[in-house]
Amino acid sequence: MNQHLKQHLQELEKMHISIDVRKSREELDRLLADAFFEIGSSGYMLDKNKCLESGVGLTEMSLHNYEIYPLASDVVLTTYFIVDKMRNRNTLRSSIWKRIDGRWQLYFHQGTITPLKLNEVLKG
Repeated sequence: MNQHLKQHLQELEKMHISIDVRKSREELDRLLADAFFEIGSSGYMLDKNKCLESGVGLTEMSLHNYEIYPLASDVVLTTYFIVDKMRNRNTLRSSIWKRIDGRWQLYFHQGTITPLKLNEVLKG
């Protein structure tokens, strides 16, 4: 497994959940692929335009158990666990990142609320 790629995508994923990036239309626009869509933990489907127009949830989150699963040379599935400190809930997440125009962009994202607690899912 390419450790450098895993670290790079994990940093991009941390940007995706960062309040500062989520508040910045420009940063979010750069991070999300033009064809981006997501199935939110709310149960609603959103596309890039909806995320940029309506904004995304501004909440303090921490990322755990980050894993990557290369699907092709320029497509990677990622999975991880999120602790949402402000909404007091946890989610299992998955993303598909694609290398587009020479940089990794978030193509698809899904969040599913889970009753699991951090100590139940931590690896190692």
